[in-house]
Amino acid sequence: MAEAQLADSLYIVNDFGLQHFQKQLFETDEGKSVALSYFRKRGLREETIRAFGLGYAPDERDLLLRKAKSAGHNLELLKKVGLCSQDGSRDFFRARVMFAIHNLSGKVAAFAGRTMSSEKTVPKYINSPETEIYVKNKILYGAFQAKKAIRQLDECLLVEGYMDVISLYQAGIENVVASSGTSLTEGQLQLIRRNTSNLKILYDGDPAGIKAALRGLDLALEQDLNVKICLLPDGHDPDSYVQEFGGEQFLKYTTENAKDFIFFKTDLLLEETKGDPIKRQVW
Repeated sequence: MAEAQLADSLYIVNDFGLQHFQKQLFETDEGKSVALSYFRKRGLREETIRAFGLGYAPDERDLLLRKAKSAGHNLELLKKVGLCSQDGSRDFFRARVMFAIHNLSGKVAAFAGRTMSSEKTVPKYINSPETEIYVKNKILYGAFQAKKAIRQLDECLLVEGYMDVISLYQAGIENVVASSGTSLTEGQLQLIRRNTSNLKILYDGDPAGIKAALRGLDLALEQDLNVKICLLPDGHDPDSYVQEFGGEQFLKYTTENAKDFIFFKTDLLLEETKGDPIKRQVW
């Protein structure tokens, strides 16, 4: 009972955060000029921005904190969900565009903030801390928006980043989720398994993308998923590809270039042993 009450309280505080960030984005001059123009440059339409709960945290020390206190929110809960610093003196997210991370029933479990600064010392993304309602390795970004389409199409597309999910969704490809920078985990794969046994991993075609795809592969097989892998052309991620070529071309490319995991691994090994007959023989 106490656990359920705490969870409800955390969701209420996060919902306040969501309303605050959206208001800053749509109703303030700074939000419109800095953040809304950023999202529009990335090709997003307003209904997509609203559907995914995108927002803006302005470059102010304690704006959210002051508004939350005057609305009667509990400081300890604000600290717990990471909307303010642990000493309770300032906002945690500042000068960042905001991504709401929903749970499967559509409640906001956490936030991710992307910096607007080009300073190399500033982390590109910062996230809410783990709480009773946000366990990173059990949440997939976009799962709430995607679950219906995953069931209908009996396939889940897995990408790496927030913008990959949002751009594909906007292009009409709705059965897509992201592991959001964490290595794919058992808990995330179990979420997918609830809705389909067919998984297509879409990662960048660079060495890091290939490594990430392979890491997720063995775990996915343990969960009894039918796995295909498609690497995008070098220099592209799903977001950039769909923005340049459109949803139809994206589906065509990923259908034609998806490989069964055995073929994918075989091709990689052959590529690695190319020009080395001894290695190839041993293999």
